[in-house]
Amino acid sequence: FGSYQGDSKTALDSAIRIMKESGGHAVKLEGGSEVCESVERIVNAGIPVMGHLGLTPQSIYKFGTYTVRAKEEAEAAKLMEDAKALEEAGCFSVVFEKIPAELAKQASESLNIPTIGIGAGADCDGQVLVLHDMLGITKDFSPRFLRRYAEVGDAVEAAVEQYVEDVR
Repeated sequence: FGSYQGDSKTALDSAIRIMKESGGHAVKLEGGSEVCESVERIVNAGIPVMGHLGLTPQSIYKFGTYTVRAKEEAEAAKLMEDAKALEEAGCFSVVFEKIPAELAKQASESLNIPTIGIGAGADCDGQVLVLHDMLGITKDFSPRFLRRYAEVGDAVEAAVEQYVEDVR
């Protein structure tokens, strides 16, 4: 948070730093038309950018909740406009997080770039699930779309408790 929201120069400086220090191959920016100037500037500098619409965790305090986004017609229309704007600004792909499946399908069909869904139905071009959620490391977040494939968090917690006991 704060690495690109201020202005496009800050966004570019942050993207360059992230690429240099992390070894990443791209950056992801949350937001629609409000970040398009930054997307264009970063892309023009040679850094690939992925967009992110719907539930945007870096902006959760704006929404106040992790509920499904873009259920209302006005917000759905804005998401469609934002998706097109991100594509036109140069994003190579867009993540749709926690939006209605039919909206994700419509948006995916209207774009020429790949879409990645996270809790956005089966009609996106690809799917993603946060590793910590999938493995049961994160316990306090359990949206309807989340499937846990393991409960590694329990083993980690037990190991840390054993370590603390041994040290004491």
